[in-house]
Amino acid sequence: MKGVPLNEDLYNYIVDTFAAEDDILKQVVKHTEEMKFPLIQISPELGKFLFLLIKMINAKRVLEIGTLTGYSSIWMARALPDDGKLTTLEISKEHAGEAMSNFKSAGLDNKIELILGSAMESLDKLKDEKFDFVFIDADKTGYPAYFDKVIGMVRKGGIITADNTLKDGRIIEKNPDEFIRAIQVFNKKVADDERVESLLMPISDGLTMAWVK
Repeated sequence: MKGVPLNEDLYNYIVDTFAAEDDILKQVVKHTEEMKFPLIQISPELGKFLFLLIKMINAKRVLEIGTLTGYSSIWMARALPDDGKLTTLEISKEHAGEAMSNFKSAGLDNKIELILGSAMESLDKLKDEKFDFVFIDADKTGYPAYFDKVIGMVRKGGIITADNTLKDGRIIEKNPDEFIRAIQVFNKKVADDERVESLLMPISDGLTMAWVK
């Protein structure tokens, strides 16, 4: 197996050198903790990776499934041009309220549209929209269905990504619970879909990526 195993010092070097959080992002994390919301936002290096992917494909329309308090939304919205737009879907009214406050503090409320409600219902309403980039980071049991919904909503050359697809290394469990099983099904679905070229990247908790042909 090739690769350099990451220890804490190496990890901190990567983040401090390439993906250091600014005061806005630090405040989002701080407020999330103070509100006693789950601290399950993406890692800084994954935020920077998504930022770069969006830049690389010159994305203008981004769709995010699962907002939490807006940490990942801010990373991605910052990669968009002046006329770009990020649409983010969130089911929790409390999370959505905190996220909107964070977007305003970051000066990005004009670039981000938050839709409150069930992601599946929101996706049905957005089915005629076209996006350049999709980031899935919501309930894991919904991943397979989310992929089926968004694959037709992404332009050729666009990218679909999904977080937590290694799930703390549990993805290879032989007797998985329903959450791990759903991610296993999702990963196999993406890997076998001939409409995309895909890879599971060992970044953070695993990022499955699919480039739409």
